[in-house]
Amino acid sequence: MTTTRSIDIAKSCCSRRHDRVYEIMPLTTANSKSLFFKRIFGSEDICPPQLEEVSSEILKKCGGSPLAILTIAGLLANKDCTNEEWEWVYNSIGSTLGKDPGVEEMRRILSLSYDDLPHHLKTCLLYLSIFPEDYEIERDRLIRRWIAEGFIDTNGGRDLEEIGECYFNDLINRSMLQPVEIQYDGQVVSCRVHDMILDLLTSKSMEENFSTFFRNQNEILVLQHKIRRLSLSYYDHEHIMLPSTAIISHCRSLSIVGYAEKMPSLSKFRVLRVLDIENGEEMESSCFEHLRKLFQLKYLRLHVRSISALPEQLGELQHLKTLDMGWTKITKMPKSIVQLQHLTCLRVGNLELPEGIGNLQALQELSDIKVNRDSMASCLLELGSLTKLKILGLRWSIVSTHSKKDTFVDNLVSSLRKLGRFSLRSICIRSYHGYSVEFLLDSWFPSPHLMQKFQMGTYYNFPRVPPWVASLDKLTYLDINIDPVEEETLEILGELPALLFLWLMSKSAAPKQRLIISSSMFVCLREFHFTCWSNGEGLMFEAGAMPRLEKLWVPFDAGSGLDFGIQHLSSLRHLAVEIICIGAPARDVEALEEAIRDAAHLLPNRPAVEFRTWDDEKMVEEEGRGDTEEEIHASG
Repeated sequence: MTTTRSIDIAKSCCSRRHDRVYEIMPLTTANSKSLFFKRIFGSEDICPPQLEEVSSEILKKCGGSPLAILTIAGLLANKDCTNEEWEWVYNSIGSTLGKDPGVEEMRRILSLSYDDLPHHLKTCLLYLSIFPEDYEIERDRLIRRWIAEGFIDTNGGRDLEEIGECYFNDLINRSMLQPVEIQYDGQVVSCRVHDMILDLLTSKSMEENFSTFFRNQNEILVLQHKIRRLSLSYYDHEHIMLPSTAIISHCRSLSIVGYAEKMPSLSKFRVLRVLDIENGEEMESSCFEHLRKLFQLKYLRLHVRSISALPEQLGELQHLKTLDMGWTKITKMPKSIVQLQHLTCLRVGNLELPEGIGNLQALQELSDIKVNRDSMASCLLELGSLTKLKILGLRWSIVSTHSKKDTFVDNLVSSLRKLGRFSLRSICIRSYHGYSVEFLLDSWFPSPHLMQKFQMGTYYNFPRVPPWVASLDKLTYLDINIDPVEEETLEILGELPALLFLWLMSKSAAPKQRLIISSSMFVCLREFHFTCWSNGEGLMFEAGAMPRLEKLWVPFDAGSGLDFGIQHLSSLRHLAVEIICIGAPARDVEALEEAIRDAAHLLPNRPAVEFRTWDDEKMVEEEGRGDTEEEIHASG
């Protein structure tokens, strides 16, 4: 299959007999208005009377192109709702787009939106030209790179990352970035750049000598200036080549996606601030022997599986703020890492805490750290001195028979208590089968008053809701294992005032009673996952229950009745049902799926429904299954 914007190219790719050109039709007038008004005013039915005429004229020029409509709507959403402003936008759009929505007219619209951006957003958007086409860009990674490049200025003492989030959201709202992953609270956490917008950014970036790209052997660029930012995207050994004429001594950032083993020596990058390498095949640790000389480096991200060590002199990079080496074969951090006084983010792949971790007083994120028999218990105690730490991820691997288990537990609990009084907002604790985190049940006091996210990735189940969890009035995300789940469990969790996301996992529910979710519980919850393999009588949603719930994952015994109050979930948009098939005939499973679909179809938002079946092999054989209708009548 070939895709193209040119009908002539499409026809030239077709053979006379078998191929055909499928032309995507433009949006209808009604759908164009719906998309346009919803993007600007939040509702497809709202438009101020004084803007109705000019809106229709603008939409005529957009010619039913979704990209044109969203781009212009994103521009207008940031302007006053006056005829003068909207007429100016109308007059700025080329006159031929409605007749022929081709590349040049679309570029005119995109340029109009780009030129309307304030200077700081232009710079931040232009920076996205360094990423390959269709690449999914993580929000936090992008913001940290903006900070390292100096694109974000401190404004009134606000946190740089908070300002960066505002910039990112502004670009999303202006439709200059496409949302990819949207999390439970509505925040966009990753994005893409539309290929036409990327073309525009690439062109402007080359004009201004903002960035230089080498993406494949067909993309030949004339080097007329010193390289300021270098982006290499190679997926084939044959394409790997940086021209010898390239002047890289003034390069501020180096980004590599794909093959990177022939990258220029780091000794040539004298003023590098950002080094980001992903999927570099066959790279050796020796490639980074000159890393210590990058004295201005602020951001270092290495997602390269072949790297097994970093230079011991890493601590000499005194300006480093972000160190992300989560996808490497590195088994031990350099001892000098604790000298990085400005480090705010440390992401590693299941490594032990280094001795002296308490020296990293600027640290705000630390993940994922492992605690096992080879760890130093004293390092756990040092964690408590990281007063600015907001995000902590750790993997607990201490068996109950370990001779120093109590010391490890006491030191970790002591540090968690201190962190909870300081800045801790998110903790993820994981463990493998056989490792218990029972010590967290009653030991965390006073409760971490700023906690917004608690996530368990363990085989251990709390026997009840920990009392400190019940008092977290800022908690928005909770992933917790509790066994058994009883009515009291739901009552306690249902009173958490800010909870938006809940994943409740259990081995069993109370066997002799149905778990009731009433109208007074979970008033803010938007997403609910309930995983329980012995489901008892299941859940029942009463009228008014979970009024804002949009996504629901729930188990269902194939032999149970359908009535679980789905008709009361008026905000539901997505329903995932896990059907437990043990002892049920296939006919009942099919009937249950159809009944659930029918019930969901009656809800206001007509939620999407998906099914997953468990223990299919344990379904019972139906007597007479496979007999013809005549045989069944004859036997009767």
